[in-house]
Amino acid sequence: MHRYSTADEPGGRLRIACGNRRASRCPSCAWTYAGDTYHLIRAGLAGDDRRGIPATVREHPRVFATLTAPSFGPVHNRPATGRPCRCGTRHPENAAELGTALDPTTYDYAGAVLFNNHAGQLWARFANRLRRELALRAGLTRRELAESCRVSFGKVAEFQKRGAIHFHAVIRLDGPGGPSTPPPHWASTHLLSEAIRAAAAHAYTTLTVPAAGDQPARTLRWGTQLDVRPIKAFGDGSDITEQAVASYVAKYATKAAEDTGTLDRRIGNREALVLLDVPDHAARLITACLDLDPLYPDHRLAAWSHMLGFRGHFSTKSRQYSTTLGALRQTRADYRAAQEQHAFDVEPDTVLVLASWQYAGHGHTPGESALAATIARGIQLNRRTAREALRDLPAPEGDAT
Repeated sequence: MHRYSTADEPGGRLRIACGNRRASRCPSCAWTYAGDTYHLIRAGLAGDDRRGIPATVREHPRVFATLTAPSFGPVHNRPATGRPCRCGTRHPENAAELGTALDPTTYDYAGAVLFNNHAGQLWARFANRLRRELALRAGLTRRELAESCRVSFGKVAEFQKRGAIHFHAVIRLDGPGGPSTPPPHWASTHLLSEAIRAAAAHAYTTLTVPAAGDQPARTLRWGTQLDVRPIKAFGDGSDITEQAVASYVAKYATKAAEDTGTLDRRIGNREALVLLDVPDHAARLITACLDLDPLYPDHRLAAWSHMLGFRGHFSTKSRQYSTTLGALRQTRADYRAAQEQHAFDVEPDTVLVLASWQYAGHGHTPGESALAATIARGIQLNRRTAREALRDLPAPEGDAT
């Protein structure tokens, strides 16, 4: 019926999708991932009968919450009031200095990367405290709350220009059986909003990082800039809509720390910061990760220095928020299989034999490997030249050494 061979493919190999979600690494796969994330978030807002999420979920209390990082020092910004920045300048929207420290010598770079590193744990403590706050407002115990109400959420992480992580989350109240069951009578959007604000500010939602070496003990907590907004099924000009929320979350699902000026892959050594021309603010955050790694070996700060210390998942959800990415991928695969079946007029029970397939490996073709090796040798030569140039620099005037 049909025969396919890789003989006519470039390099004689069939290329498959890499699956990387980062737009900076693979725009094609990132586009698909963003689309899946959009449908995942929107299914939890508008429902999806094909996946057991009824449209009545629109009637449940749900909000769009943004939890931000605290201040680690003043940075160049564009105040919403229209006033100039603290430096006295009205920066344009695309100014390179936005998000960078006004005074790098006093900015707490170590505190910033430690916050990023513990952001996932802070979220877990916030989610636990949120359930307690809901129980307090409903006059219930934690056990009674679990028997009458379930908290569901879908969230995405975003890096601010200053390099600090924050979370955008859709938070929804369901009945005990999840989205298919109505929430209790006392559940309301106002009650959920108040519980979120109380949970984010509570002392339980903090973490203490012990002192190590020259670093003092730190108490990590969420920033004071907390935004909680109701989600409406249709826009009336006052609140955000399901469509806007799903689009916003999907947009940031394919981005990472590279938007702050850092790299989108792991950093082998400090020399890379100079050779790859990493901006000063991002370079200082990366350097802080490398300096802190020996002091906090369990947190793998050096391994995640390209992520400015953050090592969590960028997109996560609770178990019963909506469908899963795996289910969405399977739907797409089934659709393509149905197309093939229709194209070749294959009966459903027909056995198709795929023969002579071999795993050829991953990475470059032989021609690409030769080109990559040439590039690698050029990079090594540049690094060696840069090291020799640094050694040959004259000592600053007045320096006895």
